[in-house]
Parts: sequence; structure tokens; C-alpha cells
Amino acid sequence: MTDKEIIQGLIDRNNRVTEEFFFVRCRPLFLKIISYVFPYKVDYDEFVNELYQYLMENDAAKLRGFQYRCSVYHWLKVLAIRYFIKKRDGLIEDSSHEPLYEDHDSVADTERNSSAGTDLERLFEHMPNKRYVYVIRKLVLEDMKPEQLAQEIGVTAANLYNIKKRAMAALTRLALEEKNGKRS
Repeated sequence: MTDKEIIQGLIDRNNRVTEEFFFVRCRPLFLKIISYVFPYKVDYDEFVNELYQYLMENDAAKLRGFQYRCSVYHWLKVLAIRYFIKKRDGLIEDSSHEPLYEDHDSVADTERNSSAGTDLERLFEHMPNKRYVYVIRKLVLEDMKPEQLAQEIGVTAANLYNIKKRAMAALTRLALEEKNGKRS
């Protein structure tokens, strides 16, 4: 199949083309992308399903926008890596504006949040790496955009992701030590 036949077959939702392309021809490429992007196990079928939905959004706008300047495989590799890195890092926006849960008891939630905030501040005080504390504050508590924070502290977005991962691991270890009475 040529690139044009592949793109048109996908746009037309041709089952044979879709199956052949995603589950045979692209399998080695997608497995490599999965291992590159995700530090944890990702189901191949879920990966393909997510990518397929992304490609088919808005009447297959992404596929229709392919300009044949490179091979469809190279184009898809770049598109998939960028999409899944954004997804992994939580940059995909939820445009539904619907709450993820119903707020039944805001007074109890406020008390729990206040207590959790106090506990978190105590843990922050005991963390030896203040850069980790800063990254957690900005990304998790203040919901700062990762690109913005990366630029502010002079690192790449990929490096910021690694810093955040190490910071959260350090915070978790500290919390577990406190819970198990190994730290006072």
C-alpha cells in the first residue's frame, strides 16, 4: 500500500487497511514508542485505540492534514510521540468542564484538605532537596504548566518530568518512613 492508500483507507474507516496498518505494519514502531515514552507497562491495544481516536477526531482532521512530505510512518512516529508525551505529562486538557466527582460535603473536604496541607508542609520541611519541594509545589499544588516551570528553572520538559518523578518518590519515601515510625 502507498501512503495515500493508507491515509485514505484510514479516513474511510476501511477495516482491512486499519487492521493491517496498526496491528501489523506499525507494531514494531509502536512498541518502540511505548518503551520510549512510558516508564511503565502500556497495553498495545489501548495504545492503538487511543492513537486511533486521536487521529479520527474532528472528521479525521489529523489524517487529512498529512501533506506527504515524508513517509506516513515517520509522520505518525513524530505525532504519536508528541501526543503520548503530552498525555503522559498530563497536558491533555479536559474540555468538558464537568466535575470529576460530586461535592457532597464541602465542610468535611475543607477540613481534610487543611489537615493534608499541614501534613504536606511538615513533610516538605524534612525534605533535604529543596528543588524537589519547589517542583512539587509548582506542578502539583499550584498547577503550573510544565513548560513554564522547565523554562523558569532552566531544564528541558523531559528533565523536569524526571525531577518531578524523583521528587514524588522522595516525598513518598519520607511519608512512609514517618508512618512506620522510622523518622520523628
